[in-house]
Amino acid sequence: MSAASEKTRVLTGITTTGTPHLGNYVGAIKPAIEASQDPNVQSYYFLADLHALIKCQDPRRVQESRLEIAATWLALGLDTDNAIFYQQSDIPEIPELTWMLSCVCAKGLMNRAHAYKAAVAENEAAENQDPDKGITMGLFGYPVLMAADILMFNANRVPVGRDQIQHIEMARDIAGRFNHLYKGQYFTLPEAVVDEKVEVLGGLDGRKMSKSYNNTIPLFVAEKKLQKLVRKIKTNSLEPGEPKDPDSCTLFQIYSAFATAEETAAMRAEYANGIGWGDAKNQVFDYLNAHLREPRERYQALMEDPGHIEAVLKKGADRARAEAAPFMDRLREAAGLGRFV
Repeated sequence: MSAASEKTRVLTGITTTGTPHLGNYVGAIKPAIEASQDPNVQSYYFLADLHALIKCQDPRRVQESRLEIAATWLALGLDTDNAIFYQQSDIPEIPELTWMLSCVCAKGLMNRAHAYKAAVAENEAAENQDPDKGITMGLFGYPVLMAADILMFNANRVPVGRDQIQHIEMARDIAGRFNHLYKGQYFTLPEAVVDEKVEVLGGLDGRKMSKSYNNTIPLFVAEKKLQKLVRKIKTNSLEPGEPKDPDSCTLFQIYSAFATAEETAAMRAEYANGIGWGDAKNQVFDYLNAHLREPRERYQALMEDPGHIEAVLKKGADRARAEAAPFMDRLREAAGLGRFV
């Protein structure tokens, strides 16, 4: 067994439908990039652009998002020598595996998928005669495509939010079914990894930072725009001099997600001493702006050189296909689709 195959395999997909924001960085990008530098882990990071088509039929948005997300991860220091970084759509074996897995996956399993059930419930609440109105096969079969993403590289661990645990369980069910039907240990059963310490940042309005709420602060927005957005963060009506509660304050939460423990403690003391909201927002902006300045410059340079990004992703796809292509040959053989000679 090779040294590479002995490493723990960790796989992460990034859906290409939006612009990366501070919440994405704190909740997913930062811990993933740190993991990419671990020599004991073989990391797979991919742009989930096929998944993007499920909920976004705006070609320009998908194209822009693919470029922005790739540039963001590279600007923030993703180790592409250790990690394998690729676009899902550059690996033709993935949709082929998706079909093979669909042929062993019970429809009843897909009926229980959270996203599908939520869409049906929405139709029923609207009293639509057809409970499947507006639901595409992409949405319905999404967990099978996700299973193919994971099983293609026999990932041991898949970092996810709690809402995605069901999909990992489905991938395990599908893998087990394939192994049983074709009498072999073709697929490793993946484990969901939920990091309870990962923060969920609040947005401009205090709700979870999400493009769905239109309350995000883009990660590499221009300096003046960043300042304007920080000033829009919702605070209460307490006056300067009045003690303020940092633990219920989105502004403090965003600051502490980037600051050191010592800096966070100092800001907490300023809240206790009644810092004014204007002063607090200025300090948060200054800190974020300084923290993001260098990666923002790298990001801008990358955005102006899409050819470099394309080359990096092509290299990653070549590495991914070096594993995927021979594995698919083995799976075709197992299913009776092997060559005659």
